[in-house]
Amino acid sequence: MSGLTLSIRNMHCGSCVGRVDRALRAVPGVQDVAVNLAGESARVTYASEIVDPSALMRASQDAGFPAVLAQTGDSAGAGHSDDAGKLARQTAIAAALTLPVFIVEMGGHLYPPLHHAIMNGIGMQTSWVLQFIAVTLVLVGPGRVFFTRGLPALWRRVPDMNSLVALGTAAAWSYSTIATFAPGLLPAAQRAVYFEAAAVIVTLILMGRWLESRARGRTGSAIRRLMELRVPQAHVLRAGVVTDIDAAHLQIDDIVIVRPGEHIPADGIVTSGLSHVDESMLTGEPLPAERTIGSNVTGGTVNGDNALHLRITAVGDDTALAQIIRMVEAAQSARLPIQALVDRVTLWFVPCVLAIAVTTVLLWLLLSGDVTLALVAGISVLIIACPCAMGLATPMSIMVGTGRAADLGVLFRKGDALQALAGVDLVAFDKTGTLTQGKPELTEMVMVPGFERADVLASIAAAEAQSEHPIARAICRAADADGLTLPEAADVRALPGWGLRAQVAGQVVNIGSHRMLSELGIDPGALQRQANTLAAMGKSVVFAAIDGRMAAMIAVSDPIKPGAAEAVAGLRKRGLGVAMITGDQSATAQAIANTLGIADVFAEVLPKGKVDAVTSLARKHGKIAFVGDGINDAPALAQADVGIAIGTGTDVAIEAADVVLMSGDPRGVVAAHEVSASTLRNIRQNLVWAFGYNVALIPVAAGVLYPATGLLLSPMLAAGAMALSSVFVVSNALRLRRVAGSARPA
Repeated sequence: MSGLTLSIRNMHCGSCVGRVDRALRAVPGVQDVAVNLAGESARVTYASEIVDPSALMRASQDAGFPAVLAQTGDSAGAGHSDDAGKLARQTAIAAALTLPVFIVEMGGHLYPPLHHAIMNGIGMQTSWVLQFIAVTLVLVGPGRVFFTRGLPALWRRVPDMNSLVALGTAAAWSYSTIATFAPGLLPAAQRAVYFEAAAVIVTLILMGRWLESRARGRTGSAIRRLMELRVPQAHVLRAGVVTDIDAAHLQIDDIVIVRPGEHIPADGIVTSGLSHVDESMLTGEPLPAERTIGSNVTGGTVNGDNALHLRITAVGDDTALAQIIRMVEAAQSARLPIQALVDRVTLWFVPCVLAIAVTTVLLWLLLSGDVTLALVAGISVLIIACPCAMGLATPMSIMVGTGRAADLGVLFRKGDALQALAGVDLVAFDKTGTLTQGKPELTEMVMVPGFERADVLASIAAAEAQSEHPIARAICRAADADGLTLPEAADVRALPGWGLRAQVAGQVVNIGSHRMLSELGIDPGALQRQANTLAAMGKSVVFAAIDGRMAAMIAVSDPIKPGAAEAVAGLRKRGLGVAMITGDQSATAQAIANTLGIADVFAEVLPKGKVDAVTSLARKHGKIAFVGDGINDAPALAQADVGIAIGTGTDVAIEAADVVLMSGDPRGVVAAHEVSASTLRNIRQNLVWAFGYNVALIPVAAGVLYPATGLLLSPMLAAGAMALSSVFVVSNALRLRRVAGSARPA
């Protein structure tokens, strides 16, 4: 199976989305289609051996929606600025021609002296002719788009919102033209013109589209910011000479120099230098990360205070930045389950509105015989019922919500995860590398009187330097962090079940367990009680003896990540349960769980056991999200309702997950849930407004209140309300750009 993204033009409402969807699905070999009104795009999954991409573009074109293959980043809204500029010009022209007509016609009703002045000056007939000229220019100029798109769609029996506007304005203009140039065709009491209604409808709808286009252009800001991280040039070291080349021409294993303050041009490994790199645009982490020889760096991040030499490891579409952009685009084009109902309704909405408008006209003619009343009611129904807001309700929120998530370092790899995460009942965490650092560190070193910490630590680190045991590595890192110079170690011997023995600076150094002390006849004394306490906390305890005398007790543990406790508390505050699933020892797991306040703990489980634990938790609690970072977490990530991978973990775990946290901070889980819940809430608000707006105002436009109250909705007011409805939906979606900020570390 293959997939591609098409950039679709001329989509303006939910009905357009439905027609593009049906046209693309009709192509043999197409498996799935996700059309996005907000992004003006369609993601198509198809059998590459059957379907030619040109056939997909032809199908969309034949349906009335020109399509081209989209490039990475096209959904960032770059085209909206051009659309907004064009719509601004069209709106200005329409407004300039409409304003005099509106003042002459409506001003005369509001201010009788103006009406009398016009009658005594140029006369009614001349006034109507001038209005005819101005409004005709509006319709054939800025308003032409409604007819060139709406009437062909009507002839193809697939009417859209342009069809509604075209029919409404054409009816008002035609009736007014007959009243102006062939008044004998109408009863004397019903000779009136509605030129101003036709012109104002076009102007207001164009203004609404302009405001909507401006706002929609802001929804792609996350992708645009990611695109801006791409570096145009790189300083490459070749044959001892530094050359500036186009970053797009970089090759794997090129040596690149990145100066202070410059963006890193591509993914690589530091070969020389030490600096701090600002990765906030990718991970959401506010503090620069230290990068030195052997560290991985990501293209698009910003180098800090010192120059770095890098060996390039990925270029082009293989870089982390390119993959992130693709993930954000895929998430923003997602079709959530909640969208299915909207699609079914909007597909049949316009034909139903046409039927209601025709019925309205016929009923009023039958009941009252008043052609003007019937025409006004019918036009108002056509204009008020435009389904723009319904079509925008879901995709706008998705675009803004996933863009905000990307700003926070949260990537939704699968679109339905955006909805699924909001509905989880419990979050289960792996321990190592997720809630803890995943790297043992020396946490306590208790000295026996008469021994100095620096001397003892240097001696035991010298002995442990030749061991690859995790505890040995932790001791060596502690000595390095203290800046200690290690003496020479000789005759280093591992003693299975005991520990390690070596000759260091003429002294015999033993490092190991309590069993080793017993064999040597050494009593740990009061240190044993402290050792028991630390062991109960899940820490690994070793003793050091020098020349047969007790010297120190050392505790090593995998430290809890700084944000772990806050993440657990944040999830509980949101009403979610929290559990831990780990392959680590029960005592260690329980100690970490007690510290963090986690009640449900599954310890000493293999990868299959993690899947069983997720299944067990699901039976007990409901929907489960699992957070992990390792290869052994991949099955559980796939089994959970929502799999959340730590972005600093393995590629296998990331590929199995639905959501990726670009940083290793577990607080990203809280941010992800906040974005998910806020986006779903925002979608529901939009849908309530969009559906409620049409349900409430279509009957009013049809005149159900007229017999009792004399209230009849003007087509001009209908056009204004319709335009504002779409602007409301877009503006409401843009509020998502402010959510979840509190979920990040200060």
